[in-house]
Amino acid sequence: MELKEKIQSKKAIVGVIGLGYVGLPLLIEFIEVGFNCIGFDIDEKKVNTLNQKKSYIKHIPQNRIEDIMKSGQFMATTDFSQLAETDCILVAVPTPLDRNHQPDLSFIINTSNTISKYLKKGQMVILESSTWPGTTDEVMKPILEKSGLRCTEDFYLAFSPEREDPNNPNYSTKNIPKVVGANDAASLEYAKALYDAVIIQTVPVSSSQAAEATKLLENIFRSVNIALVNEMKMILDRMFIDVWEVIDAASTKPFGYMPFYPGPGLGGHCIPIDPFYLTWKAREYDMPTRFIELAGEINTNMPYWVVNKVMEALNVNAKSLNGARILILGAAYKKNVDDIRESPTLKLIEILEGKGALVDYNDPFVPVMPHVRKYQYDMKSVEITPQNLQQYDAVIISTAHDAYDYETIVNHAQLIIDTRNATKDVKKNRDKIVKA
Repeated sequence: MELKEKIQSKKAIVGVIGLGYVGLPLLIEFIEVGFNCIGFDIDEKKVNTLNQKKSYIKHIPQNRIEDIMKSGQFMATTDFSQLAETDCILVAVPTPLDRNHQPDLSFIINTSNTISKYLKKGQMVILESSTWPGTTDEVMKPILEKSGLRCTEDFYLAFSPEREDPNNPNYSTKNIPKVVGANDAASLEYAKALYDAVIIQTVPVSSSQAAEATKLLENIFRSVNIALVNEMKMILDRMFIDVWEVIDAASTKPFGYMPFYPGPGLGGHCIPIDPFYLTWKAREYDMPTRFIELAGEINTNMPYWVVNKVMEALNVNAKSLNGARILILGAAYKKNVDDIRESPTLKLIEILEGKGALVDYNDPFVPVMPHVRKYQYDMKSVEITPQNLQQYDAVIISTAHDAYDYETIVNHAQLIIDTRNATKDVKKNRDKIVKA
């Protein structure tokens, strides 16, 4: 039975490498429509948690994990030799930046080397990780061909960028259109057939490079516009004009305008990272990317601007940042999720502690600050009570979780630094609030 027939009959076994915020939701969708799946991850803790029928991602409810485990259609493993049992292999591994803001493809390279050991004739490999145009064809394909098999002749290769927005009430993996690109007709046909089985709409493009560039454009668009509104925030702050009021007013225009909102910096795996993947690749073609790099510079510097606002506000109260007790509300990069990847809160803590502040945090979804590649904080979320709030010299709202009672926070805190306009509906004690 050829691969397309296996896919259409749902007899193809789907393997997903990387069981994080992208891989796990995708895997669940395949299982729920009837595919047998194997989930692979180097993190034994994730694998064990899944095999115990538990969820480790806030917006994926426990019952969905229990259901897929009860179905008998799924197993999670750290044993990558079982890749040989799969027909389609989807790769959703991290693509971070190194300390010099250069692309770090080590996860893709290591994963490709592992796949090549077990690659068999007739299999399809699809990369989902955000990366620079050419990665699938120039990096992944040669490694896979170390197996002795030839792409297009013996196995199929495609790229399909992830489009996850964790905890979005309107859009999930299933109903977000999926871009698919490959450099030969058969790979594109089979990859499209696979995603057609679980996604509401697939969008085929002419090459893996076009699909890779699509993902970068989507996030560079957001990065540039967020940088623009962050710069507007700083300008209007100097003019004593409320940028949030201006954004709300501009949003009434029914054409030619799309609202973006300022914040303490960029977070999540995509928007802070993807622009630098394109700027790095563009150098190979002697093309400057001044516009994109300027946006990245503005967004990267926002935590420093917030800290300066904290220092100014403390100074008005005859206090110094050195030795001040600071509480940051929100460790996650966006509200109502437990994802701290590239969260601006991490940078805020680093800057504040570097200036001598004593920093705590609260996040209802992040009870213990996990160690990430760049930051190794040994911190636990502190409880929010009127008594606790009063002990801090300043409270910074970094993530505007809906769970927070902002009126209570403002009433009992000495000083509020609001980076998200979260206190807009609080009527009393507004003299305590500084927007940043």
